[in-house]
Amino acid sequence: MKKIHPGIAISIVGIASLVSWLQMTGILPISVTAAAACRWLAVGGLIYFAIKKRSLTTSILISMLVGIEIGHDFPDFAVNLKFLSQIFLKLVKCIVAPLLFGTLVLGIAGHSSIKQVGRMGWKSILYFEIVTTLALFIGLAAINITKAGVGIEMTAEMAEKLPEVAKQSWQDIIVHIFPENIAKSVVEGQVLQIVVFSILFGIGLAMLPEEKKKPMLDFTESLSEVMFMFTKIIMYYAPIGVGAAMAVTVGHMGLDILKYLFCLLGTLYSALIIFVLLVLVPVGLIIGLPFKRFISLIAEPVSIAFATTSSESALPKAMLAMEKLGVPRKIVSFVMPMGYSFNLDGTTLYLSLATIFVAQAAGIDIPIGQQLLMVFTLMLTSKGVAGVPRASLVILLGTAASFGLPLWPIYLILGIDELMDMARTSVNVIGNCLATVVIAKWEGEF
Repeated sequence: MKKIHPGIAISIVGIASLVSWLQMTGILPISVTAAAACRWLAVGGLIYFAIKKRSLTTSILISMLVGIEIGHDFPDFAVNLKFLSQIFLKLVKCIVAPLLFGTLVLGIAGHSSIKQVGRMGWKSILYFEIVTTLALFIGLAAINITKAGVGIEMTAEMAEKLPEVAKQSWQDIIVHIFPENIAKSVVEGQVLQIVVFSILFGIGLAMLPEEKKKPMLDFTESLSEVMFMFTKIIMYYAPIGVGAAMAVTVGHMGLDILKYLFCLLGTLYSALIIFVLLVLVPVGLIIGLPFKRFISLIAEPVSIAFATTSSESALPKAMLAMEKLGVPRKIVSFVMPMGYSFNLDGTTLYLSLATIFVAQAAGIDIPIGQQLLMVFTLMLTSKGVAGVPRASLVILLGTAASFGLPLWPIYLILGIDELMDMARTSVNVIGNCLATVVIAKWEGEF
C-alpha cells in the first residue's frame, strides 16, 4: 500500500484554517457556508489519511480535530455525543484495580525480594523515590504558577454532576487510606486502598518460599499482561471517545476552551524540560555521565517511546543501549524493569499537574496541605503504569475520585492526552536509562 506523506495532511488543515481565518476576519468575501465546506473537505481528507496510515496515534489526533469541527458547526448535535466518551471512560476506569494489583504485586514480589535483590534493591528504590518526588513537586509548582485551568466556565449540566464531599479531618483521611474490605475498595474505586492492599500483598508474597510464591507470581504476571492487552484493545476505541469528548466540550463551551488546553500542554512541556535540566542533567554531571554517547544511544528508544506513547515498546532497545554504554547486563536487567514500575518521572510529573488542573477547572481551591497529600497519594498510585499507552489516565481518574474532584475536566484533557503522553513517556525512558547508570556507578561497576 502506498504511503501518504504527513505533509499532505498538514497542508490540508493549513489551507482549511487559512480560508476560515480569512472568512472570520473579513479580509476576503468568503461566505460562512463556503468556509465550512472547505473545512469539511479537509476533515474528509484527514479521515482518509487516518484510514491509510493505520496508526492509533494519528487516528486519535485526527479524531480530536474532527470532534472540534463537529462541536463548532453542530453544537446541538455534539452535546448528544457525550455517551460515546462516557463509554470510553467507563472502560478505562474498569482497568484500575486489576492493573494496579497485578503490576504492584509483580513489581514487589518479582523484583524486590530481599534474597533476590539485596543491596541493589534498596539503592534503586531510594533513587526512584527521590527523583519521582522531585518530578511531582515540579509538576505541582508549574500548574500553580500558570494556573492553566483557572477561568474555565462550567455549564449548568456539568455543575449538577459535581459530587457532594463531606469535610474530613486529617485523621479521617489517614484512616481512609487503609482498606477494610478489598472488594468494597474495588467497587468504590478507592485507588489508594487498592494500592495499600497490593503493596502488603506483594511484601507477604515476597517472604514466602519459592515453591509457594511461584504460582501467585505467575498469576500476577499473567494478570498484568492481560490488562496490558485489555488496555490496548480499549485504545482502539480511543479515537471515537476522544473525538466525542472534544465535540461535546466545544459544543458546550465554544472554541475558547482550546486556549486552556494548549496552556495546559505548554505547562507540561515546560515542566518536563525544567525537570530534565534541573534534575536529570545534574544527576548525570554528579556521576560523570558521558552525555554525548548517552544521548546518541538513547535517541532510538526515546523516539520509539515518543511515537508509540508506550515506554514498554522501547524497553528492549533501551536495555541494549545501556549495555553498549557499559552498564553490566545483571544491573540493566534488574534496574530497568524495576524502573518501569517505580521510576516514572514524566508520568508522575504529569499526574500532579493534571490533578490540580482538574481542581482549577472545576473552581475548587485546594489548600497546599491537601495538595501535598495528593502528592503522597500519587507517589504510590503512579507506580507500575508505564507499559500501557495512556494508562496514566486510569490513575488520574482514580485520584480525582479519591479526593472528591469532578470528572468532567478530564474530558477536556482527553483531547490532548495523546500529545502530552508523547512527552511524558519519552521522559520516562530517559529517566530509566539514567537510573541504570546511577546504580551501576553506585555499585562501582560502570
